[in-house]
Amino acid sequence: MFTIEVSSPGIVAISGRLDAAEAVNAEQFIDALKGVFVFDLAGLEYVSSAGLGVLLMAHKRLQSEGAVLHLTQVGPHIADIFRYSGFDKLFRVDTA
Repeated sequence: MFTIEVSSPGIVAISGRLDAAEAVNAEQFIDALKGVFVFDLAGLEYVSSAGLGVLLMAHKRLQSEGAVLHLTQVGPHIADIFRYSGFDKLFRVDTA
């Protein structure tokens, strides 16, 4: 089960599977956010290319505002995906 929510001020918690089936929901949620948020990925089990696209769009929006996409509590499997895709060079990724 996929969930995305503001868990505390400035923190967006993402858990479950961020795949093609959930990408539109995640994109709409992130697009509605105002300001800069840290994305807590402690509960994220899987991210597909569609999910990576959602994070890339969030990164581009934040970059246009002079900020950086900050991902925290990234587990080893998800960190590997970011490293293999080169996204660890784009985002600020803090591993768990």
